[in-house]
Amino acid sequence: TWATLGAGIQMKQWYQRRVRNLGDSRSWYPDEAVVSTQSTGGSHMVGYFSKERSSPDNHNVACILTLPPYQRKGYGKFLIQFSYELSKRDGQVGTPEKPLSDLGKLSYRSYWAWILLDILKDLQGTVSIKELSNLTSITEDDIISTLQMLNIVKYWKGQHIICVTPKQVEEHLKSENYRKPLLTVQHESLKWAQKAKRGRPSKKQKAND
Repeated sequence: TWATLGAGIQMKQWYQRRVRNLGDSRSWYPDEAVVSTQSTGGSHMVGYFSKERSSPDNHNVACILTLPPYQRKGYGKFLIQFSYELSKRDGQVGTPEKPLSDLGKLSYRSYWAWILLDILKDLQGTVSIKELSNLTSITEDDIISTLQMLNIVKYWKGQHIICVTPKQVEEHLKSENYRKPLLTVQHESLKWAQKAKRGRPSKKQKAND
């Protein structure tokens, strides 16, 4: 089913059980989607997204790809946001499968910084790392590393304390690296059918394969 998730952006989801033989190991990537844009000339594929249905390491992304002609136009961060929207719907925290490419690191750090600063700019009172994780579905480790990069967290008496002023948040949000992404997911249009989770294949299934 196609779903419109942004201005002129569509996503098609399908489920596919695919086994890739890597010696004696096997990888499962059952949940996948293609992202496209619509124009007068028709539909144009701009990117690809896949995730493991059940990840013991809380990976909410197996692969994100933006085709070269559409890079640096906001589609990468759009797919990153999409992955976290799915984590929120599952009631889980998530993190991308690592290691990330250099471009992937830049994109994720930029997205994490924007989403956290956007919360902090309207914050009244205090907030903990765990509360930020619950709000965003970003893991505590990814939040801590991002806040350390922004120099707005300190380690005191065995815990990380966020130390930031409204002016600091405002200055960070003015940076080109931490501005609101060009494209964002329209929450009301997101319809991702979560099928029943399926574990790794049993020894009997492997033998039959």
